[in-house]
Amino acid sequence: MRWLMLLAATLAPPSDPKPPVAKVVPHRLEKHGHVRVDPYYWLRERDNPEVIKYLEAENEYTAAVMAQTQELQETLFREFKTRIKQTDMSVPFLRDGYYYYTRTEEGRNYPIYCRKKGSLDAPEEILLDVNQVAEGHKFCSVLPPAISSGQDLMAYAVDTVGRRFYTLRFKNLTTGETLPDVIPNVTGNVAWANDNRTIFYAKQDPTTLRSYQIYRHVLGSDPRTDRLVYEERDETFTCYVFKTKSKKYLMIASRQTLSTEYRFLDADRPEGDFQVFLPRRREHEYRLDHYGDHFYIVTNHQAKNFRLMRTPVSRTGMEHWEEILPHRADVLLEDIEIFRDYLVVSERRNGLIQLRVRPWSGAEEHYLDFGEPAYVASPINNYEFDTPWLRFSYSSMTTPPSVYDYNMATRERKLLKREEVLGGFDSTKYQTERIYARAPDGVRVPISLVYRKDRFRKDGTNPLLLYGYGSYGASMDARFDPFRISLLDRGFVYALAHIRGGEEMGRQWYEDGKLLKKKNTFTDFIACAEHLIREKYADPKRIFAWGASAGGLLIGAVVTMRPELFTGVIADVPFVDVVTTMLDETIPLTTNEYDEWGDPNDKKYYDYMLSYSPYDQTKPAAYPHMLVTTGFHDSQVQYWEPAKWVAKLRAVKKDRNRLLLKTEMQAGHGGLSARDDRYREIAFRYAFLLDLAGIKQ
Repeated sequence: MRWLMLLAATLAPPSDPKPPVAKVVPHRLEKHGHVRVDPYYWLRERDNPEVIKYLEAENEYTAAVMAQTQELQETLFREFKTRIKQTDMSVPFLRDGYYYYTRTEEGRNYPIYCRKKGSLDAPEEILLDVNQVAEGHKFCSVLPPAISSGQDLMAYAVDTVGRRFYTLRFKNLTTGETLPDVIPNVTGNVAWANDNRTIFYAKQDPTTLRSYQIYRHVLGSDPRTDRLVYEERDETFTCYVFKTKSKKYLMIASRQTLSTEYRFLDADRPEGDFQVFLPRRREHEYRLDHYGDHFYIVTNHQAKNFRLMRTPVSRTGMEHWEEILPHRADVLLEDIEIFRDYLVVSERRNGLIQLRVRPWSGAEEHYLDFGEPAYVASPINNYEFDTPWLRFSYSSMTTPPSVYDYNMATRERKLLKREEVLGGFDSTKYQTERIYARAPDGVRVPISLVYRKDRFRKDGTNPLLLYGYGSYGASMDARFDPFRISLLDRGFVYALAHIRGGEEMGRQWYEDGKLLKKKNTFTDFIACAEHLIREKYADPKRIFAWGASAGGLLIGAVVTMRPELFTGVIADVPFVDVVTTMLDETIPLTTNEYDEWGDPNDKKYYDYMLSYSPYDQTKPAAYPHMLVTTGFHDSQVQYWEPAKWVAKLRAVKKDRNRLLLKTEMQAGHGGLSARDDRYREIAFRYAFLLDLAGIKQ
């Protein structure tokens, strides 16, 4: 019973810190004859000194409450630093005669991009040291450099604020000279033409941040004269540019939740005009690649879980399409990788990724066997066509990230690297399982979980952390996390809920968790928590939940629906003011997400969204302990959503549990950028959980 005493002491509210109280300024919002009064609408005023003062006061309060965990935070930080190799190198991959890789160094927070010509024994060429770029900046995000067709020019995009407005710069790799061409306020998405001097790049709307324009720049010319080659005028679509693996075509992809459209241009003739591959049609989604004389199309036309087609380059109309792989009701076709002699298909069956190798010759196809109940696998860095070797990554909850080369002809598998976990990590000490909960409508919801064998007892006494997302068709796979070991070694069970709204169980799984079925996402998560308690994986008094972004919406909805279920929750950058945000077309990620959440200008969607929007549904109640985080420069979920939510919760909650708001004033949606800063962010969150669980060390 000692831990109960510790828990009681831990949960006692601090005697000194007093939470800040946000001023109330009623703001009337009316739609469809329904009036809402938002008392904290004023927190949207980014340049208002009172807003900054309030956020800083919340940060001071959070720091004061968490001061008692400072020693634990430092312990966790040291564990992370000693467990994760500080000096390390990625597996080099071959592309156009060079071996490319990144490496990190002890005491430095950012990666170094490098390459070697022709052989791994060749001298190293440093392409870009991000540590140098980051000097003098609190935040620095550098996207992976893009190398020109001649291998002698490099484009790289830098954001030093966190709002994802990048500045595009260029470097001559032969001379080391930084070129005078500088293109500000871009998305960072680029594609080189084959003339070794022309580059295409995407720009975003300065207000909504929607990527909607593609420009062409010729090195040496004034960027102010760059030609706009495409503008996406439909506000529900975004667009981006890329080059096919074959290097033959430049592609502009326009995407919306339910529709896709591609344009293509011969990469040898960048001055030409892009041609439409197939005009957009609502509810037709497809992806394109090119090989030989054909385009290959992964399409959902008459195929909910997608099928593979191909068509001659000169005849792209659907009447010319030829089926390569048919639709299957129980298998989701996720992606393809084309080689000269083989087609590799990434599929998802029963929530798990499978890699299918299919010879073009018509010889017998086969699947790779991974041998674990839950895992993630994916082809990576396969830039060469004429090779029998498939490179793929693999990880599970007990297996650190691993990179393999697989010979598709001989079926030989070579482990090139497994991420080394220092500090005596032994994967055999941990156990992973795949179990199923039953949702209220009878649907079986998968759960992947992991625990340390000698610290786990299936008797309902272990603390448990349940993570979830459940939106955009994004599948949450059972992958390794070196930080998580610090929880498992202290007796925690970690569980991942594969709830509807993701795509783990196929396309229908996604469709059953969005729009007017969105609440399935939340009730699935609740069912998973209840199942874990009922089956004695979790101590009902020490069960915690965590979600981020749309997963933060999940957490917000769950605590308003079932505030008594969890002991504590973490909601990172949570999307919680759903109705107000989706009614404001000036806010990023609004108009192009109507088919994900619904358009509240339509009353049926307004009413439904209102019924689960955490900010609107926050009522007087006893809530769990809560840690809510945001970034002041967040470009996806504006900082004021979590700030308003916390202010409202503080005003109405009927408990003495902790309610903490932590705003990173120098970061955006992804948090801080420096390696050590990210370690400290995770240590802070873990300390919040461990302290509530009565675990002090």
